[in-house]
Amino acid sequence: MRAAYFNLVGGASGDMLLGALLDVGLDLDTVVANLSSLSVNGYELTAEPGTRGAVHGTRLGVKLDDEGGRRRGWDEFFSCIESSGFSSDVKSAAAGVFSALMEGEARAHRTGDHHDMPHELGTVDTLVDVLGVLSGLETLGVERVFCSAFPAGRGVVKTQHGMLPVPALATMEIFAAAGALLRTVGPDFPEGEAVTPTGAALLTQIASFEPVDITVERVGYGLGGRDTPGNPNVTAIWLGESASPETAGQGITGGLALLETNIDDMSGEMFGFIQERLFDEGARDVWMTAIQMKKNRPGVLLSALVPDEIKDAAAKLILTETSTLGVRARPVERYEAEREVVTIKTSLGDVPVKVKRLSGEFVDVAPEYEACREIARKEDLPLLEVMNRIKAEARDELARREASK
Repeated sequence: MRAAYFNLVGGASGDMLLGALLDVGLDLDTVVANLSSLSVNGYELTAEPGTRGAVHGTRLGVKLDDEGGRRRGWDEFFSCIESSGFSSDVKSAAAGVFSALMEGEARAHRTGDHHDMPHELGTVDTLVDVLGVLSGLETLGVERVFCSAFPAGRGVVKTQHGMLPVPALATMEIFAAAGALLRTVGPDFPEGEAVTPTGAALLTQIASFEPVDITVERVGYGLGGRDTPGNPNVTAIWLGESASPETAGQGITGGLALLETNIDDMSGEMFGFIQERLFDEGARDVWMTAIQMKKNRPGVLLSALVPDEIKDAAAKLILTETSTLGVRARPVERYEAEREVVTIKTSLGDVPVKVKRLSGEFVDVAPEYEACREIARKEDLPLLEVMNRIKAEARDELARREASK
């Protein structure tokens, strides 16, 4: 699987991310050609080699004329994306990035409504950065993007609203909405903004913040505007190959969310129903735990492990089908073994069994419950005896197969 890992050494912005892609091999003429499908003008792209400290990289520049510097509204941005000639994947991702920016601004200003015009991000360079990065990753054949934790930066930043703490309000709301990983910085880190709203929105929408094993083939560096001695203001990209989820074997996998809520006013039948609905929705696991709540009331902790892509739908289902008023969500990682289901000939017939492997090595086998249940009823045998016999015979058969390889 083609993968890219962004190491946010000095932070991240749209132009630093695009500069890193150019430095790792993306052609500037290709970027310009890709962006020509947007119905906008008034900008010129430049790419210049340079250094930040001892690090050599590429500095992307976006020069705007009066038309390019004209402030645009959210609706105009979304319309430009929809009418462009980019692939459906790029357009969908771009719409997600701009939605994150729009929602982040609304929450930062606590209006409850979206402003028609972005406050700091309304010029065409935001559109160029977002579509340039997304189409660039597609051009390079990147299938998955991974990212380090965001450096929080320190101090204050000057905005149209006056001086604001770092991270800026909208940036912090984007981090919070995505459950992004942040790291504090020490006193030697330069003051000022380390991550822009555009950089935050791009990476939280397209990247996973999980450990990854990657065979690095190329390395590039996107240069930021500041050049601070002792702290390279760069975004690094590592481009290479990573094992796909289907072939990874034992390892840490992400892309999962844990949804939880405490309930003390619902009947047991309702818990059974929501468990069934969540499994139907695609949950990997659902369980209930007895807990003690405030005022010493007994309650139930409802937990659901779900893929990221159904997180919103699963949370809405819990809110709809239970009495709770809120659902907690957080990203999780888990170690997974390889698994496959094979059919084994046994003295009780052909039985499907689940085979467990670690790094390709056979570890254990488990008979499928429903098949054992049917055999136990048909043969009038204790279920435990059926399962033990099938497991023993399956282990012997699989051991013979392994030995003959």
